[in-house]
Amino acid sequence: MLMLIGTLGYIYIEDYTIMDAIFQAGYTFTTVGFGSLKEGEFSAVGHIFTVTLIILGFTVFTLAIGIVVDVVGRGNLKRIVRERRMLYSIARLKKHFVVCYHNEYTLEVTKELRKNHIPFVVVDPREEIHKWAVEYNYTTYLKAEPHAELTMLKAHLSSAKGLITLSNSISDNIALIASVRLFEKEHFLPRPYYVISSAESVSDVEKLKKLGADTVVSPTKLTAQRVSAMAARPDMENLLEEFLYKSDNPLDMEEIEVPKYSWAVLKKLKETHIREMTNTSVVGITKKDGKFITMPKGDVLITSECKLLVIGTQQGINVTKELLRRRDKPKELRFV
Repeated sequence: MLMLIGTLGYIYIEDYTIMDAIFQAGYTFTTVGFGSLKEGEFSAVGHIFTVTLIILGFTVFTLAIGIVVDVVGRGNLKRIVRERRMLYSIARLKKHFVVCYHNEYTLEVTKELRKNHIPFVVVDPREEIHKWAVEYNYTTYLKAEPHAELTMLKAHLSSAKGLITLSNSISDNIALIASVRLFEKEHFLPRPYYVISSAESVSDVEKLKKLGADTVVSPTKLTAQRVSAMAARPDMENLLEEFLYKSDNPLDMEEIEVPKYSWAVLKKLKETHIREMTNTSVVGITKKDGKFITMPKGDVLITSECKLLVIGTQQGINVTKELLRRRDKPKELRFV
């Protein structure tokens, strides 16, 4: 701005050409000195204007140096560089989860996400997040208020698979869920985020679901269910522990949605020959209306957008996904 004022001033006061005016304003503003042009022929107004420009230039440079010294002295420069690097790392993530609020639940969730090679970003407004990130190996994290729109942009929420809010405060979870759903509408996102939240009481679970949470987990209820299962059927509990939580277990379980265009739509389960072709078993079917069929028989009809609960090896499950996503009937079944 001062360069522009200086250039226009010399054009108007001393009748300089544009290039001469830019040159004169530049080395006057930067207090380099005189001698290159006709300063000796300046009018009184030109001298006053030049002195004013020199003083302003000196003031601006002094303030700039002061700001730089202050930033470096307070460690802000290091913080800015660290934040820029972090934002660059986050911007490269896709189909990640944004995990909000650091606590004991966050530690366990991030461990499991890391085991399953699912990328994540931890967001927490407290200053200690930097220390926690080093201690608990949060490779991507943000010190920010999770419900702020700027935070959602920094966390690259537009490319995320979903968001997990694990605050011990119900008000924090409510604010975040509402903010995420509003963010979806304002940015016209093609698909809704999968939002997971935690809640202490049954009433809080219902509140969060009404606000837009897809899944709400109650630690109290889960603990009670696990303890009662262990007391009633300890052998089954050990089997469940082995099946669901051991990372080296070859078996896996996954819910697979049947697309509208799938060749399997309106076919009976036995007609798809999924078990023979993929070596997996369908142990449940969730219909589009939410009705769940346990251990479906072969005569059960596969409908559009229903979800098959499949158990088998991860390779077999992947083959099942590919099979159901085909438009045309597989060659192996054309003569069946």
